[in-house]
Formats: sequence, C-alpha cells, structure tokens
Amino acid sequence: MTFESLGLDEALLRALQTAGYENPTDVQARAVPAALAGRDLRVCSSTGSGKTAAFVLPALMKVLEARKDPAQKPKRGEVRGPRILVLVPTRELAMQVAKAAADYGRFVPYLSVATVVGGVPYANQLRALRMPLDILIATPGRLIDHLGSGKAILENVEVLVLDEADRMLDMGFIDDIEHIAQALPLKRQTLMASATFAGEVGRLAQSLQKDDVERIEIAAHTAKHENITQQLMWADDLDHKHALLDHLLTEREVDQAVVFTSTQIDADRLAERLGEMGHSVAALHGGMPQGRRNRVLSALRSRQLRILVATDVAARGIDVPTITHVVNYGLPLKAEDYVHRIGRTGRAGREGRAITLGERRDVGMIRRIQQYTTQPIPVATVEGLEPRRAAPDLSGRPAFGGGDRRGPSRGGSYGRPNSYGGDRGGQGHWGDRPQGDRPAYGDRPYQVGPKPSRSFGGGGDRFAPAARGERPYTPKTPFGERPQGYFNRDGGEQRSFGGERSYGGDRPQRDGYRDGHRAENGFGGGGHAPASRPSWGGKPRHAGGEHAPFRGERAPHTNGAPSSSKPRFVSKGTSDGKRPRKAV
Repeated sequence: MTFESLGLDEALLRALQTAGYENPTDVQARAVPAALAGRDLRVCSSTGSGKTAAFVLPALMKVLEARKDPAQKPKRGEVRGPRILVLVPTRELAMQVAKAAADYGRFVPYLSVATVVGGVPYANQLRALRMPLDILIATPGRLIDHLGSGKAILENVEVLVLDEADRMLDMGFIDDIEHIAQALPLKRQTLMASATFAGEVGRLAQSLQKDDVERIEIAAHTAKHENITQQLMWADDLDHKHALLDHLLTEREVDQAVVFTSTQIDADRLAERLGEMGHSVAALHGGMPQGRRNRVLSALRSRQLRILVATDVAARGIDVPTITHVVNYGLPLKAEDYVHRIGRTGRAGREGRAITLGERRDVGMIRRIQQYTTQPIPVATVEGLEPRRAAPDLSGRPAFGGGDRRGPSRGGSYGRPNSYGGDRGGQGHWGDRPQGDRPAYGDRPYQVGPKPSRSFGGGGDRFAPAARGERPYTPKTPFGERPQGYFNRDGGEQRSFGGERSYGGDRPQRDGYRDGHRAENGFGGGGHAPASRPSWGGKPRHAGGEHAPFRGERAPHTNGAPSSSKPRFVSKGTSDGKRPRKAV
C-alpha cells in the first residue's frame, strides 16, 4: 500500500516524499482512511509505529478542505480559534507533534500551528491565540489557564486529538480534559491514541466519543520490537555500572544515545560526569526551564549532541531517527515506561539497541518488565567487565528470606567512589567492612528454663524501681504559700541565682564602680532592692524616698522656643520689640 492509495491531497503527498516516507505503516494504513471518513478512532499501538502521522495527516486534510471553501475564510480581525485541537501530556511531545505538522503541511498554504504549554511566557501564547489558527497543540494544564481567562476560543474545533491519553490520566489531567471537552462543540471528531483503553481510559473514551468508534489495535504493549536488540547487563555496584556505561558509550556503533535515569539530580550529575570525560552531552528533565529544554532538543536533532541524559519526561517526546542506542542507567518506576524508553531508538523501521544496567535490587522490576512485554531480556556481558556474582534468577520469586528488598535502582549514589576491580577479601557484596567478633545468630546457645536477671551496661547491680506503695509522700505546698523568688517583697529566705558569682562578671564598671558580691539572699538582699546604685552618668541616686534638692523655678519659655543664654534685643525707640532702622 502507498500513500497515494489513502486518498491524501497532492500537497501532503509532496511533503511526505520530501520527508523521505514512501509507504505507510500498518497503523497509518488503517487509521488514515477511517479518519478521513469522519469516524472516531481508538488507536492502540507501540511507540515508533507512526501514530503521530496517523492523526496529523487527516487533520491537515480538514485544513485543506476549509481552504477551498470561501465561506469558511475568517473575516479581517475575526478570532475564531483553532480547527484542530491536539492534547498531549508533556511539552516535548507537543514540540514533536508541532514539528510533524509543520513537516507534513509545508505545502499547505498559510498553515498556522501554535503550541500552548507550561514554562513559556503567557504573552507569546496570547498573541498566537489571537491570530488565525489552524492547529493548536496544548498541554491540558496551560490550556485550562487560557480557557479560564477567556483567551482561548474553542467553539469552532472540528477535530479533537488526545495523544498518549493514558499518560495524561496518570499525570492527573482527567478533570482538565473533561473541562476542556465541555467547551468544545458536540458535533466533532475525536481521535484517541493510548497504550491501553482499559479502566479509567476506557471510561473517558466512552464519554468523549461516538458509539460507532473505530478500534485499531496493532502491536500494543506486547510489541516484540524486533528491530531493537534488547540486552540486560548485571552490575555488582555503582563503579561497575559506570565502567559498563563508559564502555558502551565509546563503541563505534553509537551514533547518538539516550541514557535514562530515574531522578533529575541523577541526570544532572551523570551528564556532568560524562562531560568531564569528553563526551558531547546534555541533561533533559522536567526541572529545567522550557527554553533550555528546547535548545537541548534542537542540539540533539542537529547532531550537536551525541549523548542525552534524560528522565522519563523524554521517554515519549523524542523522535530523532539517528538515535541508535538507549541505556537504562536507572530503571523506570512503571513497566510500561520501559517500552516507551527503548522506543526512542529503532524509529521508522531502523535498527536499534537497548541496554539495561541492572543491580540486585532491580530484580523485581525486571521481572515486571518481562511480564509486561511477555518476553525475556537476554543477559549479556562485556569482556573484562564480567560481574563477580552469579546472575540472579528471573524465572520466579526468590526463596523466603532471600533477595534484596531495597526496591528498584535509582542510578546509584554519588558518594565516595570505590575502586572497581580491587580485592574485596572474600567479603562478597559488602566489601572490606569488618564484621566484628560476635557469633552469628545461629551460634547463640538456646536457654532452657527461666531467664536470669539481665544487667545492662556492665555497671554492676541495678536496683529495681521502688513500688508505688513505697514511694515517700511529700505534701504539696499550697499555691499561695510558695516562695515568689525575685518578685517576693516580704523578706524571708529566697533563692540565690548563681551563688557567689558576681553580677555582671569581672567587667569593670563606669567610674571604677564594681558591683562586688551579691547580697546573701541573692539579688534584692532579703526582699529589698539595693539602697542605691550608680547611674550610667556617674551621679548618685537618692534613696529612702528623698527628692533631689530644689534648684528654683525653671525660666519660662517664650512661644515654645528653647531658652537661650544670649540676651534678646530690645529697641530703645518707640516700637518695643522691633529692630531700629539703620541710618543711611
């Protein structure tokens, strides 16, 4: 089957030929004719099977049909909103869909495509929403923001596309999707692509689509990925894992590679380590600004980068045909993410290689991956870097008490490095750490009969606590009769705060005054404050309630002005209080 037999427009056929595509994939051969006939679609296929083109090509056909109808031409200054709305879970996938729409629609006259995603200033997106728009590609969260402010107009949407619907529901976008769907016309076409349509995804599809939906399932999550060579390499520890990774990335067969980690901090640190080794490498994860993420993807597509260290945010948003290798440095949290990870290589029928670096703690996750994909992952080794321990059994559950329960590996710890390859002294997995002289648990003699009293700490006999009945009774003092400490002014013996310590320490006071020792009963001396104490100015205070000597009446102020020792001028002329005129 060829693209010409699908009923596509000549402009689209020219674009496909320019892009180098000759024949449609299986999913495209079934999805494109059904979508052109106006049917709702549920597409379930593996990564790299051509799902993006399966709904982008019918969407572009809608745009071309509108171009031929003069009645659908918007008036000058009229904002009608997009004809095609595509919802995706991540920003990277939005950029990938936008690039595909631009490539396939390069010969469509006046085609306008816009993306509305998080991490981008609102002003640029508002400007794009006010312009004539054919295709809008958005993440649900940011589109809800524009919809709530009244800036996004969706009343003219003819086709709704939900790409990676299961991923959007995993990220908690189900409420946003339902809210967006309520703003769309009821008479529309809905195309959905998902890894599965069971559970919540199926209920959402039933509420959004018509009854006569076309179901297309081609090589779903059980896809064999026959064009991708999958391998599992066991590592003893972090240093062994680094040695294996360094060997894999220096092979001549590596054109471009994606190394997946489980956390953002591991992605940054591993990218820094590989950069110090001379690789052209960059990190990509959700904690980076959107502008930087776009630059990293552009550098990867233009082959300026050879290695990309990424988290699962890139597992569904990278479509670069020149990626030949995928390395799982840290295992994914979900088995289905493994399928999307290795799908970054072997794109469009090319050959690819996917290597998983596993540790003992990853046995459970590797089992779940093999059950999900219904195929085992062959174990491989590198000459000179073989693991010292035997490969664990992946056929079934370990015996009781065996195995490592620490969970899947997150890429290791970046603490003090150990030298891989040294002698471990027969300690196996635990290295050279001393084990102590205590006997093993199984060598402890079994005690028969009543257990003797046990002494804790080797400090001699300990006395058991006294029984409650033997505790001496001390009557409580009534609240009103308690000593009041510093606030008691009625004399009596009071507590001395600090004993014989001098008040203020040994620091010399102003005017040579030293406080000396406190009174016998502490500060206050029997409940009374000191008779006198020097002031900061060195002037003695008067005790006993005496007042300072009378110094006479203070001179009155004039008009509120302060008194001055300078005599006021008084005129000798007829006008009191006025300055005499100078003689000329």
